Amino acid sequence: MEDEAAERHSDARALDHLRTLIRIPTVSRLDESLTDWSTFDEFISTLARLYPRVHSTLSVDILDGHALLFRWVGRSPGNESVLMAHYDVVAADDETGWTHPPFVGAVTGAGAEQIVWGRGTLDDKGALTAILEAVEGLLDAGFTPEHDIYLSFGHNEETAGSGAAALAAELMNRGVHPRLVLDEGGAVIEQVFPGVSRPTAVVGVSEKGMANVTLTVGQSGGHASTPPRLTATARLARALVRLEKRPFPASLPAPTIEMIRTIGAHSTPMLRFVFTRAQTFRLPLIALFGRLSDETNAMIRTTAAVTQLRASDSANALAERAVAVVNTRIAIGSSVSATLRHIRRAVRDPLVLIEATTPSEPSPVSPSSGPLWQLLTDTITAVYPRAVVSPYVMLGASDARHFTAISSHVYRFTPFEMSSAERATLHAIDERMHVRTFLSGIRFYRTLIERL
Repeated sequence: MEDEAAERHSDARALDHLRTLIRIPTVSRLDESLTDWSTFDEFISTLARLYPRVHSTLSVDILDGHALLFRWVGRSPGNESVLMAHYDVVAADDETGWTHPPFVGAVTGAGAEQIVWGRGTLDDKGALTAILEAVEGLLDAGFTPEHDIYLSFGHNEETAGSGAAALAAELMNRGVHPRLVLDEGGAVIEQVFPGVSRPTAVVGVSEKGMANVTLTVGQSGGHASTPPRLTATARLARALVRLEKRPFPASLPAPTIEMIRTIGAHSTPMLRFVFTRAQTFRLPLIALFGRLSDETNAMIRTTAAVTQLRASDSANALAERAVAVVNTRIAIGSSVSATLRHIRRAVRDPLVLIEATTPSEPSPVSPSSGPLWQLLTDTITAVYPRAVVSPYVMLGASDARHFTAISSHVYRFTPFEMSSAERATLHAIDERMHVRTFLSGIRFYRTLIERL
């Protein structure tokens, strides 16, 4: 009874800590002059108050202004590991449509249906809090790891990612080449693969590249009452339509084939026959994935989405400069240069200037076999016994990409169960998570640290 009471108290305290951190609106802005850095200072000082043992036992360095690097010294040198998260969040300036305000940390329901709401619950303060809760609890129990463990917490993952780059560079300068790096990414998900009823824990062994590609048209302005045959905005619109009509070529990279085989082995008999022979049925599977969902379509090709449009500031003035930003996510096996070539060929207009900003190549592929992969698999199944563990290519970008220069075992996995409805709240309204899965995440990190 005393143990159960202590566990309930610990769980309640962990939830309270998460809610406290959600209430600090650490919104990163692409234009960093618009970022309110006082909230980041408040977040750092709050961590010191909530996790006193972490701050008294581990060393901590602040890099690039607000990125945090903790070092937990182990009993033996070498074989270091890095646990990553980030504490900046995307904006939630317009609270219209939110069931609960984004920076309140509201809790609703009870028991297994208890939910915590707010920006950062899933992305990525939930994981950061779970890591710190696990470390604080282990320190309370007198635990010392066998080898050094670093905690890397970036402050601008949602924008520039310079914090994580600085953290990786610092480890390189120290001569640290981690045997394992674990960042956010995949999760425990259900009903995303045909015929598979068991939950699937997808672990990112790589991630797609990224580039924001600007399409710019400049020409003489004038009064809107006398437009030329082809205005700057019309030329830009034509370019975007042409790009939309020419999707990037599709393929099944090796990690995706391995994912299909692994998960497909648990599908219905007919589908299992096809999925476990993914290499043989490559072409029909490419066709299937292209139609099945937006997620599966993104698994097989580079994607391009128009995210920003800018033109005239006046309703009755012709635009002298029309600009579109196309966010591209570059498939494994492709490159930034190949992406630009495809866009230029699709647009077919020399008067549309096409340039890439913030380019990042696809990440190297980490092994999905061997002792470290098995360690991750065993830790996941210890917490989620029914889960099928599978490699996959992460569709978004993460801070982990900066660590591939210092480690060949970089993985992306957030140890939370996420329904399709909950995944849809990432970067959207009503971001939330079940409290029970947050507590499971703490158990995951604690188990992983003990096994490292």
